[in-house]
Amino acid sequence: MSRGVRFLFSLAAAIAAASLLAASLRRRAQPPRLPDQLLPGPMAARNRSFVLWLHGLGDSGPANEPIRTFFAAPEFRHTKWVFPSAPNSPVSCNNGAVMPSWFDIHELPLSPGSPQDESGVLKAVENVHAMIDREVAGGIHPDNIFVCGFSQGGALTLASVLLYPKTLGGGAVFSGWVPFGSSVIERISPEARKTPILWSHGIADQVVLFEAGQAGPPFLQSAGISCEFKAYPDLGHSIAKEELSSLEAWIKGRLKASQDK
Repeated sequence: MSRGVRFLFSLAAAIAAASLLAASLRRRAQPPRLPDQLLPGPMAARNRSFVLWLHGLGDSGPANEPIRTFFAAPEFRHTKWVFPSAPNSPVSCNNGAVMPSWFDIHELPLSPGSPQDESGVLKAVENVHAMIDREVAGGIHPDNIFVCGFSQGGALTLASVLLYPKTLGGGAVFSGWVPFGSSVIERISPEARKTPILWSHGIADQVVLFEAGQAGPPFLQSAGISCEFKAYPDLGHSIAKEELSSLEAWIKGRLKASQDK
């Protein structure tokens, strides 16, 4: 099997896994509701926390919206959720085919030594920061803002929270990787170094190799950033319910400490 075919096969497997996850989550979805942006002023003003979810390569924001149904604890009553979609762009690992992508990916499977599209990542980070800034301007404290993402969205999550100038509630990376070199560490502000990271990765992941995930904590440690790393045996390139339960508890614990500020 040629290298190009192997990349396409791995990419197809990644997209299929994301589609299966979305289908599973839809079965638990609640009845449709108006997006928070469209709610009347008094209701929108009640938002006290914000969760931004960044999807993986080839996926979409709406397909991931059922994830919010896993967060039923009272602490999430006034949480605003946003699930943006990546723009359509040519993707190198898919022979230049156009698909939803936050930035370019040169090869699959991804390993710690895979080439990176640092300029594309930094451009995508600017868009994420603009979304965060809108919520801060709307009155949500940065400590109550959480950025989460799967696969390519996990890599963008990491880049976005590390390069945001303020301390955020946290960043949660699922099956992601470090999307740039160590030179970026110099750009991380003292405030951003206080943002905690939750990193979850399946040991059986054949798209973003487990070794790529394992490279995350040492990178963060070198920057003085706290990271809680969770390995999931037998989990491939997908999100398990256990991971979402862990994320709920992780965010909930931080909201208890920060919503009174």
